[in-house]
Amino acid sequence: MDEDQGPSEIVPRPAARRAIANRLKGLKKTFLTRDGLLGDYDYAFLFRPNIPFLRKKRRQASPFFGLNDKLPVFLALLLGFQHALAMLAGIITPPIILSGAGGVNLETGLQQYLVSTALIVSGILSLIQITRFHIRGTPYYIGTGLISVVGVSFTIIPVAQGAFAQMYVNGFCPVAEDGTKLPCPDAYGALLGTAAVAALIEVVIAFIPPRIMLKIFPPLVTGPTVMLIGINLIQSGFKDWLGGSGPCSDATPAAFFDKCPDITAPHALPWGSPEYLGLGFSVFVTIILCERFGSPIMRSTGVIIGLLTGVIIAAATGYFSHSGIDQAPAASFPWVHTFRLTVYGPLVLPLIAVFVICACEAIGDVTASCDVSRLEVSGPVYETRIQGGVLADGINGVLAALATMTPMTTFAQNNGVIALTRCANRTAGYCCCFFLIIMGVFAKFAASLVAIPSAVLGGMTTFLFCSVAVSGIAIICRGTPFTRRNRFILTAGLALGYGATLVPNYFDKVFTYNGDNKGLRGFLDAITLVLETGFAVTALVTILLNLTLPEEVEETEEQEVVEEERDNTPDGFAAHKQGHAPSQDGIEGEKMA
Repeated sequence: MDEDQGPSEIVPRPAARRAIANRLKGLKKTFLTRDGLLGDYDYAFLFRPNIPFLRKKRRQASPFFGLNDKLPVFLALLLGFQHALAMLAGIITPPIILSGAGGVNLETGLQQYLVSTALIVSGILSLIQITRFHIRGTPYYIGTGLISVVGVSFTIIPVAQGAFAQMYVNGFCPVAEDGTKLPCPDAYGALLGTAAVAALIEVVIAFIPPRIMLKIFPPLVTGPTVMLIGINLIQSGFKDWLGGSGPCSDATPAAFFDKCPDITAPHALPWGSPEYLGLGFSVFVTIILCERFGSPIMRSTGVIIGLLTGVIIAAATGYFSHSGIDQAPAASFPWVHTFRLTVYGPLVLPLIAVFVICACEAIGDVTASCDVSRLEVSGPVYETRIQGGVLADGINGVLAALATMTPMTTFAQNNGVIALTRCANRTAGYCCCFFLIIMGVFAKFAASLVAIPSAVLGGMTTFLFCSVAVSGIAIICRGTPFTRRNRFILTAGLALGYGATLVPNYFDKVFTYNGDNKGLRGFLDAITLVLETGFAVTALVTILLNLTLPEEVEETEEQEVVEEERDNTPDGFAAHKQGHAPSQDGIEGEKMA
């Protein structure tokens, strides 16, 4: 039985309200006793490193904390902080990329604001998913009621980068005389405005029964789509690893960008310098060492520890600039800076595809959260969690855009923390939200994240983006049998998707219209943007083929059918019983029939 559902009773119990004295007594027990503060949890387990050749003591399994179990205060704060660290890298990466040289080239102050806002909005919108509100008078919910934390979606990055590049070409964004891309906050506002409208498609999807949605978007569709999202992002991360993904990485950069990120940066070097490669490797190797030798809490936060290691090395060797941190305000909050919201026509179709993929990801993430939380993964309660999670995802997409942040989605990283710590209690989720909001409010923290050198950030983001690609592979392997039909669908979808990812400008010269009809031009730009986005092409092709190609009976299944029919006939049963197999001609005849 699901924890949210109470036990069945024949006689209703009288509603007993605790007196104020009893409530105060409960608070005193929670905050002033050892059991309420610490409990009997094995805290040493979280910090015990995995040292080779060291004899490990056998320990008893830690208690499992369900959704509504009482959780010690210190443990709730500790695990909430662990959840916040586990998702920190995923939250800050998209705003840093989209606001920097790989996006709309915003000023440092705006980049710091967007990182702060991403942390604050993630904390606030996670509260919606964790709390789970019932819509009065309907069977529908908003939220999952689990530790389903919300972060900035990686899916938006390739779509937004393609749209921003198109805006600089068609004159929507300003370009200097020497070809340098100038700051374009209006492009970011167009992304937000279009996302607020496109997010409504996910709200509509939330009211479709999950079984129908999974039939349209099975793992055969979502797996290769997620994989190509990660593969597309790896290029950006690896460019940062070698110095930066902005103009300094061009084959013939302008004089101002002869060195990365530009010639005014401290200890600037040409793109691809071995020093930059070494900084990125310091992050990458640290992540591997944390996984091999680290304690459980280190393994779940290895990406942040690797980033911190790279920052320390960069600061000690003169690559770190403190000017942005010194100029940053003490505190920040959403709407300190605003952007002019508009709807950019060519972005509508790609963003609809983004939110459809976010809905599919939400279903998988909520299912995994139910599994590690020891709750039902089938039945009506589970389906209400799926419906509530997808609906909250769509609403969060609208709210995030209005709060100057790109689309949000349910994160999957925290499922590993739940399984590792044996704690699915919502109190830990609320503490996670608290820490995220605190991190975002203190703007100096966001400023220090923006000041991280590109090479250090690239070592981390390359690892993160590759984990997205591996997640797509895992979706394919877990949910897709490799029959001939499925292999054909994957081949057809990935052929065009890989092509569009590796040669992203292949469709540039198909449409040559240069007239004054802005509506037609925007429509053609939308088609170009969709077809030059690899994962969108793969999703479209695999959906169409999966719905149109008939299922085939495999050879092994066909043999099983033949044997079953043979056993059901009197002659076949007698021959089988006597140990005589039917002739090969007979089997061939049955196959032909």
